[in-house]
Amino acid sequence: MTTLEIDTPHGLARAELHCAKDGAAVLLLGHGAGGGIGARDLVAVARAATAVGVHVALIEQPYRVAGRRAPAPAGQLDTAWLTVADELTAHFDALPFVFGGRSSGARVACRTSTAGQAVAVLCLAFPEHPPGKPEKTRQPELDAVSVPTLVVQGERDPFGRPAAGPHHEVVVVPGDHTLSADLDAVSRAAEEWLGRVLRPHL
Repeated sequence: MTTLEIDTPHGLARAELHCAKDGAAVLLLGHGAGGGIGARDLVAVARAATAVGVHVALIEQPYRVAGRRAPAPAGQLDTAWLTVADELTAHFDALPFVFGGRSSGARVACRTSTAGQAVAVLCLAFPEHPPGKPEKTRQPELDAVSVPTLVVQGERDPFGRPAAGPHHEVVVVPGDHTLSADLDAVSRAAEEWLGRVLRPHL
């Protein structure tokens, strides 16, 4: 494991790198709004990805590096993410990138996928709407993604369940927003999907 510190316009970010043997693609994973890169589903997916030949970079946003719990505004999150992705492009010799993350990190991955030229997007516990407020949907962020996208969602997630679409599939697993009830199911879904969508790039 290697940790890189990367200057962004909104402070210092960190990338924790887990490299696969003969890796032919890179999965960038962002954390949730109030959590960190140690979330159990992120760790499980990182292990699954490296096992199938995909490098992983767990990205810690500047507000978390600075010790703050409250998330930065969306525009700052997106800018910091793209700055890190740009830095890692050189580090990984321009390998294809998959953007991903859990909850808030999944939203960042969706919003930046076009600008960052991601070949696919992996969403863990996409927060379809705030709990109890289905009218405040974030579905348009998901629908705007034009590359293959996987959403892994807990069957009892109070943040709702996104609708599937032409470019994205939804896999429902046991549990809630933490996705920790059946980590094997989360890992299997991510591993199978990565192998499938990255086949043209491997």
